[in-house]
Amino acid sequence: MEAFPASFFLHPAHNGTMKRILVIGCAGSGKSTLSRRLRDILHLPLIYLDQIWHLPDGSHISPEEFDEQLAEVLDSPCWILDGNYRRTLPIRLEHCDTVILLDFPTEICLSQAAGRIGRKREDLPWVETEFDPEFQNWIRHFRKRNLPEIMSMLEEYRESRSIYVLHSHQETEDFIQTLKQLQHFGLKR
Repeated sequence: MEAFPASFFLHPAHNGTMKRILVIGCAGSGKSTLSRRLRDILHLPLIYLDQIWHLPDGSHISPEEFDEQLAEVLDSPCWILDGNYRRTLPIRLEHCDTVILLDFPTEICLSQAAGRIGRKREDLPWVETEFDPEFQNWIRHFRKRNLPEIMSMLEEYRESRSIYVLHSHQETEDFIQTLKQLQHFGLKR
């Protein structure tokens, strides 16, 4: 799948609306930053899957509880969902109209993930205090272990969903600027 074309708003699956948006990609790729920018432009509710899954003490709820809460979100008329959670990607793909995949180089993801250690974040209910080696390893192997399966799932929806794959900060910024222009000229919400 290629990055979005300059005329991405003419994408055949795009009917002029962006009401149910998935933002996915490797940890550290900028999903939450992009999601917040989308929220500010489109005025849609932003839900962080990490906020559903994790408790303030760093533990997490059961998969069944997570699925129940996710189902409630998916039944809502509009949302931006930030997060991977590959196990639930198929059901989220069934309910979305737009997918934005951030496919950034591993080095950028590692650097950005390391840079947020010790900082309070809107998308997590606690402050990360260390760059866990297991988490670093997950990031290092994301493109080889996780991305092919994600791309395969996206391929199934390429005719019925607007799918954008962004590979750099510049492509992300171009996407945002184009979206702002479309919003200015009346993109339907």
